[in-house]
Amino acid sequence: IAPDHVLPAPDEIYVYSPLGTAFKVDSCTDGYGKNSSLVTIFMIWNTMMGTSILSIPWGIKQAGFTSGIILILVMGILTLYCCYRVVKSRQMIPLTDTSNWEFPDVCKYYFGSFGQWSSLLFSMVSLVGAMVVYWVLMSNFLFNTGKFIYNFVHDINVTDIVPGTNGSNKVICPSAASGHPPQNKSVMFSSGNRTGFELFEEWWDKSQTVPFYLIAVLLPLLNLKSPSFFAKFNVLGTVSVVYLVFLVTVKAAHLGIHLEFNWFTENEFFVPEFRILFPQLTGVLTLAFFIHNCVITLLQNNKNQENNVRDLSIAYFLVGLTYLYVGVIIFASFPSPPLSKDCIEQNFLDNFPSDDIMSFVARIFLLFQMMTVYPLLGYLARVQLLRQFFGNAYPSLFHVLILNLAIVGAGVAMARFYPNIGGIIRYSGATCGLAFVFVYPSLIYMISLHRAGQWTWPALIIHIFIILLGLANLIAQFLL
Repeated sequence: IAPDHVLPAPDEIYVYSPLGTAFKVDSCTDGYGKNSSLVTIFMIWNTMMGTSILSIPWGIKQAGFTSGIILILVMGILTLYCCYRVVKSRQMIPLTDTSNWEFPDVCKYYFGSFGQWSSLLFSMVSLVGAMVVYWVLMSNFLFNTGKFIYNFVHDINVTDIVPGTNGSNKVICPSAASGHPPQNKSVMFSSGNRTGFELFEEWWDKSQTVPFYLIAVLLPLLNLKSPSFFAKFNVLGTVSVVYLVFLVTVKAAHLGIHLEFNWFTENEFFVPEFRILFPQLTGVLTLAFFIHNCVITLLQNNKNQENNVRDLSIAYFLVGLTYLYVGVIIFASFPSPPLSKDCIEQNFLDNFPSDDIMSFVARIFLLFQMMTVYPLLGYLARVQLLRQFFGNAYPSLFHVLILNLAIVGAGVAMARFYPNIGGIIRYSGATCGLAFVFVYPSLIYMISLHRAGQWTWPALIIHIFIILLGLANLIAQFLL
């Protein structure tokens, strides 16, 4: 099986993390890496961090403030341990050279063709799920960016027909205006051609039209044979995350802290500290902490292999810290009253109006970054699927076009009918996480212990419990 990092050519190794980023790394032809521990830690942080950060405040709201913080810490530790088991999995295979193996190769060794095909299936779920989320978010960002530019150019003063705060740091509650995701419909208050404005509103709609406009740009890019050009823009992911942290800090400084602790009861403006909807956050976090598919490749480039576990732990700590900072600050500073904490959107940027300058810059950054990562994810999906079935990553333009039309169609359909990124993230996260995070690392460790004669009851109980947690995490997504 082609491993998740994919080997299209000896000099091209691509790694990806769903909703994080995708980029090319140098192959270790001499058997060891050249990156220092600092570079390795940053690469893991940079690969894992991504658009799931936009849904963390919503996840905390769904779980409750206190339980949300606890769950981020617990899920961070749990996914780190499972990632540690992935890193060690190759070393537990005797009498075999596993130096060039990735985790799907280990799955194939232990589970045969079932491991081969199931790892391909769950890998495709993570890739296509990420591409669907990207399409929904790109539609959102393109809509708001176009709206901002149109209003600015035509000197139109608009206000969103949704509840919100007053003043220069306006926060809005789109979900209060309707039962469905925000469309950011507006009403015009001053100068401008009303007919032209209404025509613009009709042809520039977040779910009705904008998702289709993206096809003209992105579908041709998906059909390119090599995505190496887009790999040059990897730094945009780092810039976007750093800017989001800056935006959150500035907004919180202006809005202040608005917290009230109600442990189990809900009132008009605040949510309980513990809520039954907490599995929605664990589903999001499974994907937010997901790097298990390519961690071996990233660590293989570490100059000091003996520091792998330490560097991985530090990277996870920094990722968890970033999620905690953004999630806690957005939740705590959300102005309640006059707005309810339940107004926090699945993409927290939707809580800022389209004419907000800082949010406009964030959307521009994220839109451009996603438009460079999207072709890379499509390329990796193509390589894994078509090479598996046809022995060639580019059998013909027809094959590639059919696959890309299916992927793009899924993205457009979701952006049109179910533009809920929190929902999509938690479903795809819990599904692919069940295999790569919870089940395979635990099963492989137990089998290797059994074969080595080191099997113990405590180890068996602990790892069966981890598998059951992963299964419960997936089932809960469909019940809540």
